[in-house]
Amino acid sequence: MPPRFNNAQPYAIGLFRMVIGFLFTCHGVAWLFGVLGGATGEGGAIPAGTWPDWYAAVIELVTGGLVLLGLGTRGAAFVASGSMAYAYFDMHQPVALWPIQNGGELPVLFCWSFLLLTFTGSGAFGLDRVLAARSTAVDKQSSEPVTA
Repeated sequence: MPPRFNNAQPYAIGLFRMVIGFLFTCHGVAWLFGVLGGATGEGGAIPAGTWPDWYAAVIELVTGGLVLLGLGTRGAAFVASGSMAYAYFDMHQPVALWPIQNGGELPVLFCWSFLLLTFTGSGAFGLDRVLAARSTAVDKQSSEPVTA
C-alpha cells in the first residue's frame, strides 16, 4: 500500500467516525422528537419510557453525538455496537435468517461500524485527541523545574 494511504488513515477514520456518528444521532433525534420523518417515517415520536424503543433512541442520540464529536469514542462506540446487536437479534433475526430478508441491514452495518471504531479510536478531528494533547501539555508544564 502506498505510504500516502497510511498517512491519510487517521483522517479517513475521523471522517468515517463523523459520518457514522451523525447518521446515528439523526436516527435518535427522529425517534425521540418526531422530526426528520419521525419514528415511522410519517412523523411522531416514541412515547417516553417505552421499552425498548425509547431507550434505544436515547442510546442512539447520546452515543451518536459522542462518536460524532470524537469524545469517549471507544466507549460510546462499544455501547452503540451492543445496542445495534441487540436490535438485530431481538427485532430482525427472528423474522428471517439473512439481513436482506429481515430488514436488518442497517442495524448490522451500524453494529460492525461501531465495533470497528471501538478498536480504531476516533482518528483525526476528534475531541479525544484535543483533550489528550491539552492534558499532555499541562502535565509537561507542571513537571518542569521552576527557575528563579
